[in-house]
Amino acid sequence: MSQELELLQSRIHFIRGEKVMLASDLAEIYGVETRALNQAVKRNPGRFPSRFMFQLTAEEVSNLKSQPVTSSWGGARRALPYAFTEHGAVMLAAVLNSERAVQMSLHVVQAFVNLGHLMLEHKELSKKIEALQGKVGKHDKQLQEVIGAIRMMFAPPNPEDRKIKGFGK
Repeated sequence: MSQELELLQSRIHFIRGEKVMLASDLAEIYGVETRALNQAVKRNPGRFPSRFMFQLTAEEVSNLKSQPVTSSWGGARRALPYAFTEHGAVMLAAVLNSERAVQMSLHVVQAFVNLGHLMLEHKELSKKIEALQGKVGKHDKQLQEVIGAIRMMFAPPNPEDRKIKGFGK
């Protein structure tokens, strides 16, 4: 996987049970100021229904800021940031109508798709581990411990630890 794609995937967050990218990250990717991106959204409200984007709550912003993988937030914000689903990110590129936005939207979509595949693979691996654990006799304690350790590595994070509402729903 390319370094650029990895960077894009690192900017995808799980909020309210959705894979989303923040307006500030999309603005940087699409080569516009966040202010210009937000203005484009406000000028085209019919293109951004709630299933394409939503505004974060203060608690969600606070939780994101506390995560070490979140990019720098810069100075103080006047308004709560927007989060865009994959469809919202594509619609943004169409609304911004710049060559860079259109080209980068292809990479953004690929990042969302790859992350979806990783999540699916994780579920499949979990099922395989469960099946293996069922086949291993209870007499083989060491193998049971190895399988238990593998399951812990792939276990979803405790929602209380993430503190982002809607993650495990």
